[in-house]
Amino acid sequence: MPGKKNPSLKDPELYEELRDDGASKQKAARISNAAANKGRSAVGRKGGKAGDYDDWTVPQLKAKAKEIGLAGYSAKKKSELISALRSS
Repeated sequence: MPGKKNPSLKDPELYEELRDDGASKQKAARISNAAANKGRSAVGRKGGKAGDYDDWTVPQLKAKAKEIGLAGYSAKKKSELISALRSS
């Protein structure tokens, strides 16, 4: 709903831009909140540094899932975590 305030969004303008570009509500909220917390340029630089999730440990994968706001990550197996992170 354009114009309606959502107190959980830290950067509503960016959220609306992302939604207009086709991002899901969850993904747009994650990105806009990360941008508000760390600065837009810091979020833009994040890409390309993650490496291959298959090389990560389960605790590292869970920390990443928590960082980006995925729900239900704590009970997932490594392969499920990787799949969830790749699709987010």
